[in-house]
Amino acid sequence: MTVIDVHAHVFPAISRAESRILAGAGEPWLRVHQDGTGMMMSGDDPYRPVGQALWDPERRLADMDALGVDLQVVSSTPLMFGYAADAGRAVDWCDLVNDRILEHCAQAPDRLLPLCQVPLQDVGLAAETVTKAAAAGHRGVHIGNHVGDRDLDDHALVEFLAHCAEEDMPVLVHPWDMLAAGRMGHHMLSWLVGMPAETHRSILGLILSGAFERLPRSLRLCFCHGGGSFPYLLGRADNAWRNRDIVRADSPVPPSEYVSRFYVDSAVFDPRALRLLVDVMGVERVMLGTDYPFPLGELSPGATVRECAELTDAARSRILGGNAREFFGLDRP
Repeated sequence: MTVIDVHAHVFPAISRAESRILAGAGEPWLRVHQDGTGMMMSGDDPYRPVGQALWDPERRLADMDALGVDLQVVSSTPLMFGYAADAGRAVDWCDLVNDRILEHCAQAPDRLLPLCQVPLQDVGLAAETVTKAAAAGHRGVHIGNHVGDRDLDDHALVEFLAHCAEEDMPVLVHPWDMLAAGRMGHHMLSWLVGMPAETHRSILGLILSGAFERLPRSLRLCFCHGGGSFPYLLGRADNAWRNRDIVRADSPVPPSEYVSRFYVDSAVFDPRALRLLVDVMGVERVMLGTDYPFPLGELSPGATVRECAELTDAARSRILGGNAREFFGLDRP
């Protein structure tokens, strides 16, 4: 079976000087140590220790060989989005990041598939960046699930998603800048609770606002981390839609009718959760995602898929690679 990981991150070796493009808005850069380890930096502040695989394509490819991954879809680390910056500076920043991602993936173009990032705080500039990135060789777009208090159901962001569909650029949505940060500063609760909630909110927002009714069906949209809380609370949303007119005011059909409009990755880490995810979404809407190379990811890519006894070999083949081939159009001329 071909194994394609659709959720794998990169943080190119961007210097402190280069990060100043963002002028006080996070200024992400990478400090590389002599022992081969590194530190993601935000301005002058350490953010998170990281390993060489995050920026070194040779190490990435060696890991892929060892882990049995045929192809990785490579997207920036969310710290790098730059959404808080002045839009003009953010365009220059995204151009820099996107060029570095292309350079990273050029080391093995048949195995590393680059996704661009965009200055999502300005939808017009974001659309221009997508068009430019597509021409340069990027195969999709990686975005955060919101920009400040604007979620994906915001009118302008819906227009941006429609532009991605027009450009035939698939969109990978990653949760970030998690809600209620003041209550989740310990035990990584922002990742364990905040991330699933952010993704759940984004999917339901697109459904209940009627955004999916306005978006073209050609849009290919994938939500990371198994769609967050959404698949496991879909029954609650359907029940609310049936019983409360304020819930169904803008969506003509129940939330469960919209699962054919988006994909999710398989990063749920438990065969029982994966079984439910496939039951809810359909086997054709789930793709392998590991969150490589971070330690909260699936360290043995595809292990959960292979350990889910209820899946047929055909279903495993689709999740491990077949669905991703369709999502990213890898078999097109």
